[in-house]
Amino acid sequence: MDIHKLDKYAKSLIKEAAGRIKASFNTELIIETKSEANDLVTNIDKETEQFFIGHIKRDFPDHRIFGEEGFGDNIQDLNGYVWMLDPIDGTMNFIHQKKNFAISLGIYKDGVGILGYICNVMEDDLISASLGEGAYFNDLRIPNVEQARIEQSIIGINASWVVPNKYIEHEGMIELVQTVRGTRSYGSAAIEIAYVVTGKLDAYMSMRLSPWDIAGGMVVAKEVGAIVTNLEDKPINLLTQNTFLVAKPGLHKELVTNYIKLK
Repeated sequence: MDIHKLDKYAKSLIKEAAGRIKASFNTELIIETKSEANDLVTNIDKETEQFFIGHIKRDFPDHRIFGEEGFGDNIQDLNGYVWMLDPIDGTMNFIHQKKNFAISLGIYKDGVGILGYICNVMEDDLISASLGEGAYFNDLRIPNVEQARIEQSIIGINASWVVPNKYIEHEGMIELVQTVRGTRSYGSAAIEIAYVVTGKLDAYMSMRLSPWDIAGGMVVAKEVGAIVTNLEDKPINLLTQNTFLVAKPGLHKELVTNYIKLK
């Protein structure tokens, strides 16, 4: 399959889906909860995923879709072409702020990320990457990320991990927060990955992310030289939930060596 044609096709779907999401602000929003009270889904999340699936299944019937809202395929392996889609990454932001949410999409072939996309819907910004061909912010090539010293870094981290919790030793997180230049939390993994690859953040970490949250961003991150692993410095498993860390070179090693200790 011609990767450039697939890239053009995916971008056209993303652009149309983004337009549909923005138009939805004039319609009724139906909000439901999933696993717990703060795990939200709306009718627009569902409709957007179904929009993608309808087109992909029609035009590429042998491709499979791994989508957050469960309308795609039952993915047990990464053989062949697999689209990993979060139709609205940052649903809480979508509901409360009407901004700071993204369409996140990664296209993988036999387990290798070949195309990745993060669309910041309300900013009309599309970050895209093609395996071995670099990453782009709209039409501008994104330069490789540079080395970063921890004292001069801004880290994307949720405040939940700095207080006592069941996932990570919070003392290390307190030391990290006291050492870095600053911390941020935007409520969308895709947007935080986008900020790392474009230099607005130096690293981003999370305790619980699903494949569709990070699959597109991983393709982009690798094309600009950012390091992506779980918090144990091991490769990401794109069939299950993961801890997650994306960071500039050097900084990544310092984080996993000196500050991050899982329980």
